[in-house]
Amino acid sequence: MTGGPPVIRLVSVVKVYGAGQAAVQALGGVSLDVVTMDYVAIMGASGSGKSTMMNIIGCLDVPTEGRFLIDGIDTSSLDEQQLAVVRNRKIGFVFQSFNLIPRMSALRNVELPLSYAGVKSADRRRRAEAALHLVGLSDRMNSQPKQLSGGQQQRIAVARALVTNPSLILADEPTGNLDTKASRDLMSVFDRLNAAGRTVVLITHEADVAAHAKRVIQVQDGRILADRRVTEPGALPPLLTRPGVPS
Repeated sequence: MTGGPPVIRLVSVVKVYGAGQAAVQALGGVSLDVVTMDYVAIMGASGSGKSTMMNIIGCLDVPTEGRFLIDGIDTSSLDEQQLAVVRNRKIGFVFQSFNLIPRMSALRNVELPLSYAGVKSADRRRRAEAALHLVGLSDRMNSQPKQLSGGQQQRIAVARALVTNPSLILADEPTGNLDTKASRDLMSVFDRLNAAGRTVVLITHEADVAAHAKRVIQVQDGRILADRRVTEPGALPPLLTRPGVPS
C-alpha cells in the first residue's frame, strides 16, 4: 500500500431513487476508503445496496448526497461527459456477462478501449498482446469468443479491462456464469494482478470468491455492516460467516 490518496473515497454517500412517498434509500451515508494495491470484496444480499455502491464507484451513477472521489478527483462537480472520461481512463470493468463482440478476435476485443481512445494500431496491438499474456491467453488471441470456453471469455474481458492501465479493476459478480474450475482459474488471475500491484474491487455474493480478497466489506440495508481484513488467505473474517448474516 502507498501513503498517497485513496484510489476510492466515499464520504457520507446517500443514494435515493424516486421522490416523495415513492422514494427509496439505497445507500444511507456510506463512507469508505480503498487504497492503492488493496483487494476488496463487497458482499451483500439482493437489495443490500452493494450494486448501487458499485455503480457509484464505477462512475455509472452519482450520489444524492455526499461525495465520491476516484484517484483524488471529486466527481460531484463533473457532468456526464466528464464522468465518462474519468470512467474510461480510471476504471477497468469486468461484468458477469463478458460483453465481448462475437465476430471479433480476442485480440480485437481487448484492443477496443484503446481504439476508442485513439491509440495507434501498433501500440494497441502491443498493449493488447501484453494484457492477454497477463491472463494466460496469448495462444488464443486470434480466436473468436464462440471458440472459447466461458472461463476463457471472462479472462479476455479481464485483459480488456487491464489494457488501458486503469487505477482500479472493478468486477461485478465475475464468476456468476462460470463453473467451479473456471471460477478458480479466474480468481487466480485476480490474485496475480493484485500481487503485481493492481487495485481490485469485487462485487459478489459468493463467499468462496470473497475469500480471495484481503478485505471484505459487508453491506446490509444500504449501510456497511462489517469491514474486516482477511488475516488468513482463503478465510473469511468470522463476522461474515456467522449464521444469519447474508452473504
